[in-house]
Amino acid sequence: MDDQIKNLIQNHIDNNDVCLFMKGTPDAPQCGFSMAVANLLKILEVNYKGVNVLEDQSLREGIKTFSDWPTIPQLYVKKEFVGGCDIVKEMYENGELKKVFDEKGIEYKK
Repeated sequence: MDDQIKNLIQNHIDNNDVCLFMKGTPDAPQCGFSMAVANLLKILEVNYKGVNVLEDQSLREGIKTFSDWPTIPQLYVKKEFVGGCDIVKEMYENGELKKVFDEKGIEYKK
């Protein structure tokens, strides 16, 4: 991964409290897994930045290297990698996701 992509990824993470690297956009997800995470964030009314990895192949591969996580989507909260679709869904179901938002001071629908 080149420095330009690494800096782009870091920039998105640093400048957005909640950042979702996904296939497609929040309004038009282009993969079921990305749609599932985007929908959970919509249900919770979380303000987040969606980054479309399909726009740039280097970004798509770079985010996997950056996080050492093989799949997309990837959710970051306050600069911390939370997980992919299965982890985020499980955290939502067992209440852990709301705890993370509470601990990090992220507003969501209670």
